[in-house]
Amino acid sequence: MSAARVETGAPRPDEAASRAALLVVFLTVFIDLLGFGIVLPVMPRQAEPFLNALGLSPAAQGAAIGVLFSSFSLMQFLFSPFWGRLSDRIGRRPMLLLSLAGSVVFYAVYAVAVLVPSDPAPSRERAALALGLMLLSRIGAGIAGASVGTAAAVIADCTTPENRARGMALIGIAFGGGFTLGPLIAYFGLALFRQQPWGVGAIASVLSLVAFLIAATVFRETRPAQGVPERQRSGLGRMAAVLSTPGVGALVLVYFLAIVSFAGFESTIARLTRSAFGMSDHDNFLVFAFIGVMLLLAGGGYRPLAKRFSEQRLLAAGVLLVLVGIGLLGGVAWWVYRDPSAGQGVAAKTLFYAAAAVAVAGFAAVNPSVSALISKQADPARQGEVLGVNQSFASLGRIVGPFLGSFLFGVHPSHALPFAVSVMLLFGVLALLPRIAGGAPR
Repeated sequence: MSAARVETGAPRPDEAASRAALLVVFLTVFIDLLGFGIVLPVMPRQAEPFLNALGLSPAAQGAAIGVLFSSFSLMQFLFSPFWGRLSDRIGRRPMLLLSLAGSVVFYAVYAVAVLVPSDPAPSRERAALALGLMLLSRIGAGIAGASVGTAAAVIADCTTPENRARGMALIGIAFGGGFTLGPLIAYFGLALFRQQPWGVGAIASVLSLVAFLIAATVFRETRPAQGVPERQRSGLGRMAAVLSTPGVGALVLVYFLAIVSFAGFESTIARLTRSAFGMSDHDNFLVFAFIGVMLLLAGGGYRPLAKRFSEQRLLAAGVLLVLVGIGLLGGVAWWVYRDPSAGQGVAAKTLFYAAAAVAVAGFAAVNPSVSALISKQADPARQGEVLGVNQSFASLGRIVGPFLGSFLFGVHPSHALPFAVSVMLLFGVLALLPRIAGGAPR
């Protein structure tokens, strides 16, 4: 498929409408990650009293918390292609508004869930109700947050192929901003609402409402309803058709493996800082904020680079940086294992932060490069569906990566194994890249 094909289809919005649309895309992804980052640090602690009331073993409690976490990404995996396909048919605006409205509702459900009294200890019935509402909130927020593919399709609607990668970088910047501010808002929110555990969910819900009102006010449709006929295929059939598009399947696999590697790093980093450096929960808030700031800065730095270099070269450089950064993190884990006193020194911590920064900077280049390349290969009438499938596999990677990383972390006392496996996966990604370089048009 040539790049010229992407130029056909519905006309692009004018410049003012495009800027408003890109603002709404940024807010949608930012609020999605902000709400995720607000709830993520506190959910295990807020669920613990209810799990204790049910008399579950430590292993069963860990499994229950794992379900609460993974249900969010599982819903994104299942619903991202559907949201994208529906946005191709009825337009982007109603889908993004529905996404933000869903976030308002389901973060409010989370606030209601933790209102169940935990002191004195709740009864088994009330504990089960609270956990059921928490699970409902995570499922609903995951469905509402399955709109990243639709957001990427809005960027494709508003940009030329030459500027596509720079546009897609906005999603990475929004990820970084949400990931940075979410834990910080959670930290200060807990202090502000110390006697009111519903405060964290309420903050996420109110911020989603603000984004909804802005979107409803300024966002003009970038793809009017096209009435694209439904294919006589099942959902899996449609997904297989997308993956069989020349160039797309390999790109989706590259993105999936990169997400698995990076999500494994994200899910084990708090445990590594505790085992290697003895960091407290407060320190870990700052570590996650540091990672978010690096995502934000690297995402901003990607945009000027996209003017000078092709997406293929930026993708290869990004994968290599992630490989080096995660490999160095594994080296830090092994170093501290061999010499525990190193964990109290400056050198190991400095190497840890430098390695994390390198890995994050690399991932900030992988995300927009893959999205831009896939968008160029996609039929203009099915941008939402194709980018939704890509985000679906990204969500699957965010399920597999944390599970694999968490499991491997405890296999060897050095805690270096998850990083070693991620490096092996990334070498596999590098081996796939030559297949991509010749397939994406410029």
